[in-house]
Amino acid sequence: MEKNFERELPAGYEEVFSFDAKDKKTVIRMNIAAIVISFALLLIPIVWMGIPRSVIEHLLLFLIVMIVSIAAYLVLHELVHGIAYKLLTHEKLTFGITPSVAYCGVPHIYVYRRAALISLLAPFTVFGIIFLLGMILLWGTFAGYLFGVLFAIHFGGCSGDLYDTYLYLTRFKDPMTLMQDTGPKQTFYLPEPKE
Repeated sequence: MEKNFERELPAGYEEVFSFDAKDKKTVIRMNIAAIVISFALLLIPIVWMGIPRSVIEHLLLFLIVMIVSIAAYLVLHELVHGIAYKLLTHEKLTFGITPSVAYCGVPHIYVYRRAALISLLAPFTVFGIIFLLGMILLWGTFAGYLFGVLFAIHFGGCSGDLYDTYLYLTRFKDPMTLMQDTGPKQTFYLPEPKE
């Protein structure tokens, strides 16, 4: 059975990169990426179905439902990260929210590449499917438009998860890559090159 994590950083590993969502420059970059992605994807339901009459007629209700839905989604998004981490490691999870990020982490262990990728992509996959299906199946309705907005916000809100995934696909292809995930900060470690 493949090992998913280490309790201690193994000898011969060195820190090679960290991604800190509390860092001001990182926060600015990730928020710009999230906003650009979300607005670009918001055009999909607007262009395809326009804004349904029911949304225009009940705009205040739509805004209230949207705000409540986004808050619930943020919690559920982090819970899905947590479920994936829990199933793979059985370790204690850390949840929190800062002005720049909501998070779930496993700060007391070092997670291998495969387990980290599963946890990173779990919410993206689960909610991407749910929101896309909701938008398609309820097309042209109040609820369909809400799913379209949630899909756009979800995709943009996954920018940090997608960035870490990009790092794994481009820079950290070695299956022995370890990551310590405190939630807001992910630190990557690789075995030191052999002379």
